[in-house]
Amino acid sequence: MGGSTSVFDASASAIGYLYQLRYALLAGLNEFGNDASWSVSVEVVDDVEIVASGEGRRWQLKHRAGGTRITDGSTDLWKTLRIWSEGVSDGSLDPARTRLLLLTTSEVPDDSVAHYLQLGPNRDVRRARELLEAAAAKSTSDAKKKSIEAYCGLRDDQRQALLSAVTVLGEGPTIEDVHRELLQVCHFAVGKQAAESLLNRLEGWFIQRCIETMRVEAALPIPGSEIDEKFSELRDQFRPYNLPIDDDIAEMTATREEYRDHTFIRQLDLIRVGNRRIELAVRDYLRASTQRSRWSRENLLLPGEIGAYERRLREEWETHFAVMHDDLGEEAAEEAKIAAAKQIYGWVETEFRRNIRLECHDPFICKGSFHILADDQRVGWHPDFEARLLTILEPVGGAVNVSS
Repeated sequence: MGGSTSVFDASASAIGYLYQLRYALLAGLNEFGNDASWSVSVEVVDDVEIVASGEGRRWQLKHRAGGTRITDGSTDLWKTLRIWSEGVSDGSLDPARTRLLLLTTSEVPDDSVAHYLQLGPNRDVRRARELLEAAAAKSTSDAKKKSIEAYCGLRDDQRQALLSAVTVLGEGPTIEDVHRELLQVCHFAVGKQAAESLLNRLEGWFIQRCIETMRVEAALPIPGSEIDEKFSELRDQFRPYNLPIDDDIAEMTATREEYRDHTFIRQLDLIRVGNRRIELAVRDYLRASTQRSRWSRENLLLPGEIGAYERRLREEWETHFAVMHDDLGEEAAEEAKIAAAKQIYGWVETEFRRNIRLECHDPFICKGSFHILADDQRVGWHPDFEARLLTILEPVGGAVNVSS
């Protein structure tokens, strides 16, 4: 039983932290219509802090299970007050110049501290303070001891200024709600079909960026301008004239040994390409095939788009291959054939670039797609590649020399 509880506690903690990051991203994107001079800070233990220079807003974000209530003795309430009280005490927070926002998915009971710190006609800071200090006086919880000490350690005027700056936003959006709102932002940017793909990439980048800041002591906040630039960059990759090139794929590598049985490797062996160039071919093949598969899986390609792209590549190859045959003639020696084949392959490696879409111009897509065609024997480099491969790949003793 104890093991199960710890698993659930860890899951709730992870969801809560992802909620904070996800909401921070949403709040940031919502700032762009007004001001880009905001930033996001991430603390290892505490919550995400969003600071907008125009209004000086700081957020504490709490994601809790349905049915949870934020009472006067709630740990979420007191932990938040401790963070802000310590900021007032050490001078890093001026409540007269900063709005303090506690957003929680919890329910807000009537006649509670949180109830009287909400916006609207029922807001009553004096009553909220009375209830809060009454709860502090009768608390025997060790878990809240330091929080209570931090708040009660403030001067009377500091407590009043602090609570006057606090706004509780109860029954806030859940992590699923925030996802839907982010999806709507992406929908407006790139359309419904590509919205999920854009959001996956944007969230992945933002979470990784937050992790980077947590690894560095006293790291600078993530500026809104950086998030704006990344969003614009990703959005442009989903325009009709472009396709996204994903960083994780663009950094993939593999060895010749991992692909030793592939036909495109055999094709390069036929023309005696050096091992380093074969390693580069493997890299391009891996990246292109993986990226194309992801595009297809995410429905980012038009019907028949890959087939049309491969047809264009093959037709370019056919012209060069036909010219090579004419130049060699019928009686060419093997060395001459290999030399001519290396010229065609060198053209694919270093010269020819046909983009699948106008602005999707990473070279590995074109080069890797040629290797995909070569793997299917739809293109080749040696003048006699079809006959040579037939000999190499034909069954021998009931087995095939090269596995598919």
